[in-house]
Amino acid sequence: MSGFDKVVKTYEEAMAGLEDGMTVIAGGFGLCGIPEGLIAQIQKMKTKDLTFVSNNCGVDDFGLGILLQGKQIKKMVSSYVGENAEFERQFLAGELEVELTPQGTLAEKMRAGGAGIPAFFTATGYGTPVAEGKETREFNGRGYVLEESITGEFAIVRAWKADRYGNCIYRDTAMNFNPMAATAGKITVVEAEEIVEPGELNPTEIHTPGIYVQRVIQGSFEKRIERLTLRDE
Repeated sequence: MSGFDKVVKTYEEAMAGLEDGMTVIAGGFGLCGIPEGLIAQIQKMKTKDLTFVSNNCGVDDFGLGILLQGKQIKKMVSSYVGENAEFERQFLAGELEVELTPQGTLAEKMRAGGAGIPAFFTATGYGTPVAEGKETREFNGRGYVLEESITGEFAIVRAWKADRYGNCIYRDTAMNFNPMAATAGKITVVEAEEIVEPGELNPTEIHTPGIYVQRVIQGSFEKRIERLTLRDE
């Protein structure tokens, strides 16, 4: 047990125990709601042969993309390649193992893993290459494919606010994969924009209860824009 007060002071403490070959579940969507400092710490540790479960892999020089550049990621379980040219290059060159998964299925794999559900049936992907090699069944005249849930040794997520007990609130589109990812790690590390005292968060607004969280760290974020579009005057 990590105790009630889960705040750690350094990124070294936050990612202590991460080893080569582990699976990491990462919240965020592209560059939105990503735990920037935790990713930078993994780069600094030079941990390698990692499997990352994340919607995509950031961009070439930011987010999870920096781990691709350093050849620290062995396998990506993702929904799409996105804006990352290095992701595409490594995949096509056979340097990176990629398991493309429908986006809603990926979210449910995380959620189910966190809920202790080993597998579930979904209609998404039935009759397509996604279903190849997997069990299929028919319910009420419709075909479904069995998908196994996902858990990892670590989960890294970003919260808008977190208290010292690990209770978290996510803001706007940063809700994306963060709530599901937070439940799916044996060790879940939260990088928060703001850490508050217990009792300051409205209990009815908490998205991730602290029972899922082992460590919390105060973050400092760049909040880079992935694709900047300006209106013509």
